[in-house]
Amino acid sequence: MAKDSAAPTVTSADVARLAGVSRATVSFVLNNTQTHRVSDSTRARVLAAANQLGYVPHAAARSLRAGRSNLVLLPTSVSAIGRLVSTWLDDLQSELERHGYTTVLHAGRFSDVVTAARAWAELRPAAVFALEGDRFTAQAAEVLRRAGVRGLLACAARPVEGVRTIPFDHARIGAVAAGHLVSQGRRTIGVIMPRERGLDTFAEPRLAGAQSVAARSTATVTALEMAYTQESAAELAGRWRALGLDAVFAYNDEYAALLLHALQDAGFSVPDEVAIVGADDLLVSVLQQPPLTTIRLDLPTPGQIADILHELIEGGDAPGEFGVEPVLVHRQSS
Repeated sequence: MAKDSAAPTVTSADVARLAGVSRATVSFVLNNTQTHRVSDSTRARVLAAANQLGYVPHAAARSLRAGRSNLVLLPTSVSAIGRLVSTWLDDLQSELERHGYTTVLHAGRFSDVVTAARAWAELRPAAVFALEGDRFTAQAAEVLRRAGVRGLLACAARPVEGVRTIPFDHARIGAVAAGHLVSQGRRTIGVIMPRERGLDTFAEPRLAGAQSVAARSTATVTALEMAYTQESAAELAGRWRALGLDAVFAYNDEYAALLLHALQDAGFSVPDEVAIVGADDLLVSVLQQPPLTTIRLDLPTPGQIADILHELIEGGDAPGEFGVEPVLVHRQSS
């Protein structure tokens, strides 16, 4: 039996022929080129023809013609995208679309950031926005610059040479959580370290922040591994009395809620025997009994980030100061 041949590729010439216009007009319409006036009736014919034929523009070819891409690349681990970040990224994608950019998440794992930068550069994005920017280096930034990437933006605890940096110190989150627990009289504090791949980027500095507070007081901090499963939370709760801990900073609200139920099932009273603090101020935090104390992260809005990226791409600079500040939200779990 003969193999079915692949359907022929639909080109802009096919769209032009069906619409009765030139290929240039098709390009102006589908690329939304503002410098060329196309009548509403012609635009409608081109769009109808493209829809009828199932034509999809070739992004790489369009980038070559324009001399630049419209991609904004966000390198991030899939496991690191919690509910707060995923909602924020959805809004950021919409804001970037307003500027004419397409958002691409890049979840590759690399041995070092320079190797990662080379992989990102192969896609020739207009900009790279690194949420996990503490691993960014000046050398990685130079690799991207030489590949023509105009906008480099990173969330990081300290400035990175050649990169517009938004201050975001995860150690401050751990410090705020531990400082609150110490102020409530807690002296033996556990800090949850998620077993999920990719979260160590955020968990390790949060642990360090909690340890820095303990070092200035009579409190102690114990790192506790826990996966985001009922089984892992129950196993940890089963060892709690032997651990002798009177408080826990549970990485974020999702891990905090999971551990809260496991501790209650194991017979612990919260907050009398164990105080719990989460982070991110998710809806789940206020739905628990007792409601969870949490750390709210005052992030720049997606619109502000989209504007910064657009200005970096267009002009190489973006004025304004933005940062991420952790704010304690005290509720009944502590």
